Amino acid sequence: MFRELAARPAGALDYVLAAAQGVVNFLALFRTQSAGAHSSVAEILGESFLFGPIGGVVGLFLFAAIYGRLLNRAGGKSTRSQVIHVLAYGGVPIVASLGIWVLTALLAGEPTFVESPGAEVETFVVLLLDAQFVAYVLLLLWSVVLQVMGFSEIQAIATRKAFWVWVVGQLVGLLAAIFLSVVIATLFPGIVPH
Repeated sequence: MFRELAARPAGALDYVLAAAQGVVNFLALFRTQSAGAHSSVAEILGESFLFGPIGGVVGLFLFAAIYGRLLNRAGGKSTRSQVIHVLAYGGVPIVASLGIWVLTALLAGEPTFVESPGAEVETFVVLLLDAQFVAYVLLLLWSVVLQVMGFSEIQAIATRKAFWVWVVGQLVGLLAAIFLSVVIATLFPGIVPH
């Protein structure tokens, strides 16, 4: 699949997929912050659909730059478009989880965005949230596998080597995100929640 995309320039579908991945990342972030305890589902979905696409596209460019450098250092000659295709299309399973997130939020309400639902939550809702979490994790792992296979394919390197490139890229991206958060918190106090 990625070899077929290799000759194409990055296009609108790459950015739509990245934007959708950004929405899912925001929804997952809200869950880890237990935002459902103090915000409504409408507020959480609204913020996710407003800011998620921006974060997804910015993340796409950030990770394309990181992986472009790492893959070239690993002995390949990938283009920026090839890396963007792998990141965008490799994230299709995560994009599929967006529907599961929204459906779960509509059925379960605020407990969808609480890390550990309380004892007052109905058994059906607890089972739904557990199923949603398992589906999200499985789709996330599938995305990782697709991205690693994509890097291996476009670079013609061993899958094991592509996996380690993926891991190092994630670590570099995490450090860049932490640095960026510190800079934003320093320049704009109060904008980053505690």
